[in-house]
Amino acid sequence: MKKFHIENRKSQRVVGVITEVSSPRGLVFIMHGLGGVKEAKFLVAVAETFKEQGFSVVRFDTTNSFGESGGSYEQATVTSYYEDLEDVINWAAQQSWYREPFVLVGHSLGGICAALFAQKYPDKVRALAPISTVVSGALSVEAMRKYNPQKWEQWQHTGWREDVYEGRPELVMRLPWSHLEDRLKYDLLVSASSLTMPVLLVVGEKDISTPPEHIKLLFDALPGANEFHLIKNAQHVFCSEEHLCEMRNIFSQWIGSVL
Repeated sequence: MKKFHIENRKSQRVVGVITEVSSPRGLVFIMHGLGGVKEAKFLVAVAETFKEQGFSVVRFDTTNSFGESGGSYEQATVTSYYEDLEDVINWAAQQSWYREPFVLVGHSLGGICAALFAQKYPDKVRALAPISTVVSGALSVEAMRKYNPQKWEQWQHTGWREDVYEGRPELVMRLPWSHLEDRLKYDLLVSASSLTMPVLLVVGEKDISTPPEHIKLLFDALPGANEFHLIKNAQHVFCSEEHLCEMRNIFSQWIGSVL
């Protein structure tokens, strides 16, 4: 595994890792969600599954998150994360290990970014796997109003949304109202018919950020034969060994059947 450092279009540092395999079957890019990091256990599990199946794997920290890349979480938006994905792929296209078409995997905000890229550049994407993906800004608002009304009211009243970083209670994550304004610009359902490549959708049964009923809307709008998996008792982030094992199995079978 090799670490790489590049500059994005805003001259900010982006840090990632590439795991190369000999005689690769293909290439996959894996992207974390809002405030995430490339070392998230379930993303590593997915990466290892692809490696075992003969794929070279790229994982990276977006800017405006809590990984090794630059920026500030308060500046995180769908737009900034999406631009980092494009910039990493454009850099990768100049490397000897680059293969096209490639596979895109993303979690949550990374999921919508991966799908937006696939909608914009369908010929470049061999297959797509949005995990617990944001489907649209409007559905994000609907989920927060339904499952977290107090937090929604606080965001409206103060202009700031505050969350505690998982595993680090001393770290408060703050997002301005402008984050929501940016998110509301995006809706995967509008151009879902353009996602003609194989698509794997995975979501936790108890996810309240990107609830299963929202993922099902996207699944129903997709053309062709695709897959939808609901992981029992799982929330938005997959942490338990049971859920990690199930994630590995889902991806292993999908890779074997469509790639």
